[in-house]
Amino acid sequence: MEEKGTISIHTENIFPIIKKFLYSDNEIFLRELVSNAVDAVQKIKRLAALGQYNGELGNPLVEVAVDADKKTITITDNGLGMTAEEIKKYINQVAFSGASEFVEKFKDAKDANEIIGKFGLGFYSAFMVSDLVEIQTLSYQDGAEPARWVCDGSTSFEISAGNRTTRGTEITLHINAESEEFLSKNKLEEILEKYGKFLPVPIKFGTRTEHVADGEDEEGKPKTVAVEVGNIINTTNPIWTKAPADLSDEEYLAFYKQLYPYAEDPLFWIHLNVDYPFNLTGVLYFPKVKNDFDMQRNKIKLFSRQVFITDEVKDIVPEFLMLLHGVIDSPDIPLNVSRSFLQADSNVKKINSYITKKVADKLQELFNKDRKGYEEKWGDIGLFVKYGLVSEEKFYDKAKDFALLTNTKNENYTLGEYHDKVKDFQTDKNGQVVYIYSTDPAKQDTFIQSANKKDYDVLLMNSAIDNHFISFLENKLEKTLLKRVDSSVADKLIEKDEAIESVLTEEQAKKVTDIFTKAITKPGMQVEVVGLNPEELPVTVTMDEFMRRMKEMAQMGGGMGLYGGMPDSYKVAINGNHKLIGKILLTDNEEEQGLLAKQAIDLALLAQGMLTGAELTAFVSRSVNLI
Repeated sequence: MEEKGTISIHTENIFPIIKKFLYSDNEIFLRELVSNAVDAVQKIKRLAALGQYNGELGNPLVEVAVDADKKTITITDNGLGMTAEEIKKYINQVAFSGASEFVEKFKDAKDANEIIGKFGLGFYSAFMVSDLVEIQTLSYQDGAEPARWVCDGSTSFEISAGNRTTRGTEITLHINAESEEFLSKNKLEEILEKYGKFLPVPIKFGTRTEHVADGEDEEGKPKTVAVEVGNIINTTNPIWTKAPADLSDEEYLAFYKQLYPYAEDPLFWIHLNVDYPFNLTGVLYFPKVKNDFDMQRNKIKLFSRQVFITDEVKDIVPEFLMLLHGVIDSPDIPLNVSRSFLQADSNVKKINSYITKKVADKLQELFNKDRKGYEEKWGDIGLFVKYGLVSEEKFYDKAKDFALLTNTKNENYTLGEYHDKVKDFQTDKNGQVVYIYSTDPAKQDTFIQSANKKDYDVLLMNSAIDNHFISFLENKLEKTLLKRVDSSVADKLIEKDEAIESVLTEEQAKKVTDIFTKAITKPGMQVEVVGLNPEELPVTVTMDEFMRRMKEMAQMGGGMGLYGGMPDSYKVAINGNHKLIGKILLTDNEEEQGLLAKQAIDLALLAQGMLTGAELTAFVSRSVNLI
């Protein structure tokens, strides 16, 4: 048997195109060929199970071998094998329709997977790294003869009698000069670990040393002997292929450690398993979410039939769920997947919605079953839930019932519960419920205590997402405002119909304004004499809530550049009812008036963390002299 011919691809330029367009992603050749070998092994097992093959199956195995001296990589399986006719059908007839269209469309292509996936070029990815590819194969069919196929990367091929004596296929790649890095055992093992770590058929790559029991020594103690065994690089039955009822918590945690060896234990996990209207399995873990979002992303690994595809799952998993860790496996997502495919595929959109629902259901279940335990975890998962509320409308519809607001007393409330808690005390004269919050309880303690004296509750909003979450709540909740606790004096945080009058006359107020204006050295300070509780501080420095928010958003790149460029502007509220103001007015000594005013202003600046450097040193020195 001998035959020569040309591969039916209707263009002489196809192999140079493959090499050029796929070269940047050339390691996928091993993924493609090993995946094909695994498929062949699984198919013979299925035929045997159906009674269509009665021969000896043997132990299913795919073996990868490298010979650096001969510059070859060999992938061998004991699967179906092929006849010469099947080689012609499956290897030679790469049926491109409109080759010129192909060349034109993909001449600027950057996504190798897009080309491979669109045109079924899995096997031909071998030519990215090879000058010559040889196939030796023997079909499982009765009476089949071994066949050999060889191609040098041109459109010419040769089929002849093969020398294989056992069922299966052996593909030998003669590595080209540009790809000799793949002749390194370490490099190949790294690729096999990446793409084949959980393939369903054992993948052997070289050998390793094992110490096995070998009787007892002269003293009766057990002894071992070193033996060389096949180095199987994969786990064929990862936990996502098993039923949740068959798995223990220890197994879930062990798998997590296998994926992320240096990570803290996760908080909890979700086992995904759906077969309609799409197939999807997987395990998603909730890590302890840190403030650094970027460190958390791209930790979900996407598989197709246990073959690793990518850890960039943005189009499959909603943006906020990118903070989760774990594995998703779906045969409905092709192995050769491209970003354009993901964005357009209807199954991907269904998967996206399904995962959002499963995550919301899990959180709701935890909240309902063990609210105390849920609240204890809130410090770790609150950031994640808030991110979901802000970014995903479908998630908000479910999460609004288990999202929590935490106050500075470390008490937790759902959105509905918190509204009921504060509405009676914190509704302004316009009927708006005002939520007061702190971003730094230690720094803002003076303001928090003043608010608490008025029976106001203060929320804690100090996570990386809270700047957006605050605006989100105002937009989402009816007739609700949020104000930072230090954005005004406590008496002015919530505007009421009743107001405390200042005891000062108009003339006295003007005199006080002049004294304090002269004592201020910082720019952007506007002095105002107001009537406050005599127990409040004599001077309070605040920045308007709106202006501060706009400037913070500008710093975060939120499109508020105009505000970011504006100078800081502060209100200096002088408590006309405080005894210090009366003391200042009673003295005729301008120097003493200025000294007391300066001391009161610096105290107010100190409360806001705005007193630093030489001014702080001067304040300390002045305080010592006043004692």
